[in-house]
Amino acid sequence: MAYQHDNVVVCGVDGSDASFNALKWAAQEAKMRNAVLEILCCHQEPTYPGHRGNAGLTKDDARKVIDKALEKTADVGVDVQTSLEADDPTSALLARSKKVARVVVGARGGSGGFADRLLGSVASALSARAFCAAVVVPSTAARDVLPVEHIVCGVDGSETSKIALGLAVREAARWKAKLSCVSAINLSGSMWVPGPGYHQEVLDDVRAGLKDTVMKAAEGYDIDAHCHVIEGNPAALLAEFSTAVDMLVVGTRGRGGFAGLLLGSTSQAILHHSVCPTIIVPRRTSENEDAPWGNVPWSRTAK
Repeated sequence: MAYQHDNVVVCGVDGSDASFNALKWAAQEAKMRNAVLEILCCHQEPTYPGHRGNAGLTKDDARKVIDKALEKTADVGVDVQTSLEADDPTSALLARSKKVARVVVGARGGSGGFADRLLGSVASALSARAFCAAVVVPSTAARDVLPVEHIVCGVDGSETSKIALGLAVREAARWKAKLSCVSAINLSGSMWVPGPGYHQEVLDDVRAGLKDTVMKAAEGYDIDAHCHVIEGNPAALLAEFSTAVDMLVVGTRGRGGFAGLLLGSTSQAILHHSVCPTIIVPRRTSENEDAPWGNVPWSRTAK
């Protein structure tokens, strides 16, 4: 089923520093998209008076979190709407992902809220079932990766990675950022290892295919795109790249959750070790999750 995605960036907050850090990033993403920023906080309805189940936020607590979030975004210059949901955070995110362009959460919230749930037992459900791209913002201060000046996208030639590449191209166009497209060849994990005379030939073939894929994805966009083919474990290489760039973009198969990440078998390592925001792009994501980028203001400030 096709869903029409509104130009809305949803950020889940739970009162933790991590969620407010993600909110700062989400606000800037909304600004670059000319999008509405939606601040969503979940609370737990007691099953009987005085009972709070697994110690989720009360409705009053959630209202206070929303109020604090509004204070933090008051001077960003974007339209803001709020949602107070008596629901599980993951369920709320999944429901909103059918109608919005991005869902954003902070990593390692430490409160049992969005961040812990995203990187915990429900990670598979969110990544496999989301209808739009999900963004995980690590504990690195958002100001250190804003504005976005350098984006890295993992590409392995599959259709799903091409969808992620298309999103990365559009993000690079909005931010006027450099885009580095990376293909990793993990020969040590392959049953077949090329002989000395063919090793460079394999790298050259992959590089040629990557350049062709990137050229097609970037057609019609004025961006600074570069291609890199590197030997090594894909997840480890992307995590290493995250220390020097402002955003990672990776695709998922849309089945098996993060275990189905196209760029390696240790997908959780990317989220746990990345020190810059990571956009997880599910298979069902398409261009309808992006509003036309031509009307986006291109103003940037120095870091």
